[in-house]
Amino acid sequence: MITRLKLKPGQKGTKAVVQKYGDDLVCVRYRYDEASRTRIKTVELIVERKQLSPSTKKNADEMIVPVQIAYGATKLGKMARSAGGEWDPDVKLWYIEYGKIKGTELEQHIILDAEKKKPQK
Repeated sequence: MITRLKLKPGQKGTKAVVQKYGDDLVCVRYRYDEASRTRIKTVELIVERKQLSPSTKKNADEMIVPVQIAYGATKLGKMARSAGGEWDPDVKLWYIEYGKIKGTELEQHIILDAEKKKPQK
């Protein structure tokens, strides 16, 4: 199955589902099944909205994040060291405070589902 089109609410081709689901509609996708020669319209909906407790930006900047840098990427390795990162050879990841790498090239190398989380100091 191939997805050829992903539309935001209000775009042409979404009017009927916007009327049906309203503000809960996230997007509409048109998928095509070559085997059965059919077009399938799917929708993505919001099923729950929950208020989050206020978090301070300071806490997010102090959070230690795992960063994966490929072997031989010396420029990134130097950036990690200069940001105060610590290398963990067991999992082959750098652990760096998020605030120190925010907005840099290292931010793109953060691993969200790392196997082992290093305890914060």
